[in-house]
Amino acid sequence: MLIAFDIAYFGGVVEWWWAIVLLVIYLHLLVLGAIYIRWNFYLHSFNSGKNEKYIALTFDDGPADQTDAILDILKELDVKAAFFSIGKNAEKFPEMVKRWDEEGHLVGNHSYAHGFNFDWQSSSKMVMEIDRTNQAIQAVINKKPLLFRPPYGVTNPNLASAIMRTGMHSVGWSLRSFDTSAKDADQLLNSVLSKLKGGDIILLHDSMAVTRTILTDLIVKAREKGFTFVRVDKLLELDAYAP
Repeated sequence: MLIAFDIAYFGGVVEWWWAIVLLVIYLHLLVLGAIYIRWNFYLHSFNSGKNEKYIALTFDDGPADQTDAILDILKELDVKAAFFSIGKNAEKFPEMVKRWDEEGHLVGNHSYAHGFNFDWQSSSKMVMEIDRTNQAIQAVINKKPLLFRPPYGVTNPNLASAIMRTGMHSVGWSLRSFDTSAKDADQLLNSVLSKLKGGDIILLHDSMAVTRTILTDLIVKAREKGFTFVRVDKLLELDAYAP
């Protein structure tokens, strides 16, 4: 774009203010690339699977208020899910982390504090958060996670470096439920089911009561559509833990 602008400007085709237009477009792309994890703009994230019959449930931010009840539902319906844990929550509720693992669910890394400033940190500080969370999880289940979900799904060059340095895989999603802002359980359920397709990684939160409310119907009706629930590591054909 800059080369094209230089040629056009020195050729008298465009005015100087077009440089400002190009700069605004460029900055806009940088921001959009950061907030849309599925663009794979700054780093590669695994956002969906290829098997058209498989779908995966993923829960962020736990252990949290609804984790126990959600686990009860998953156990009753024989569904294995992935829980991307905030490190400080894992330290506070190790019994929940242990239950995740004992009942066959995947335990992933979702940063240590999930702070609003995570994305403004240096790569080294991001590495410290990732490592600290892995240590908290490993202390409970004796397994070191390899799957990381960026807080808020935001990526940038610092995170790309941190992911590379820690040997983690970034896992995004293809179907965002927006359960953290949902007010009506029926609307949330219908929204997720209407968008559901093969290979989907569904983003949910085990901190939300509305998520627990819809979970049974979501699983039952998704199965009626012909989908099979698998863990996200099987869907993506990735190793969940370090050897």
